[in-house]
Amino acid sequence: MEDILKPLHSDSLVDVFISRFEDLILTGKIAIGQKLPSERELALQLGVSRPVVHEGLVDLAAKGLVTMKPRIGTVVNDYRKEGSLAILNSIINYQQGAIDEALLESLLQIRLLVESETSRLAAANRTEDHLRELREILEKEESVDPGNVKKITALDFRFHHTIGMASANVIYPLLINSFKPVYMNFTGVFFSDPANVPATKAFHGRLVDAIAKKNAVRAVNAMIETLNHGEEHLRTILNQPKRREP
Repeated sequence: MEDILKPLHSDSLVDVFISRFEDLILTGKIAIGQKLPSERELALQLGVSRPVVHEGLVDLAAKGLVTMKPRIGTVVNDYRKEGSLAILNSIINYQQGAIDEALLESLLQIRLLVESETSRLAAANRTEDHLRELREILEKEESVDPGNVKKITALDFRFHHTIGMASANVIYPLLINSFKPVYMNFTGVFFSDPANVPATKAFHGRLVDAIAKKNAVRAVNAMIETLNHGEEHLRTILNQPKRREP
């Protein structure tokens, strides 16, 4: 293993350690079930301190990439069986945007399922405070520069998370937060085309209006329209085939 574990040099050694091992595991250079060298050996081979190695392994374990076993050592997992939501962004970054069709389809399906329900519940349970926040976001969306992808993406995430909060379900906003890195990744790609900004603002306006009027059917339909529009244009940007129900 020494030939693939070269010394690390960076201001953020833990992040580089994590990125290096994510790449080695996701590419199969370190096989499923393979035991890694001890923390001491890894530190020596990579030229870093043991705390850097330990912190990096803890992060990999939280993502489900490895299991740290007392008195045994660290073993590489099959991330498809052991992985958590935390690994999704790592997989997408590893694929550098060329995400495979099955993973993209799964992500879009789960988002449609969750956000259709949050919009339905928000129409029933929203408070005046939720409406004020949603309208504040709409105002900021109107004034933002369409070319400011970072700000637009952040506002879009806040909009959808606020609807999750308005649902009055404790878990939904936490679930949406867990998807935040992946969400920001995809919406950043989507908003890289400024032409998508005006349509998104219009969809958001209709959704807030439905939630304000406590019309659950309209809220769900508006959310589905919003997500379908996003899916269509995201697939175009990513050059993915479109597979949607008629």
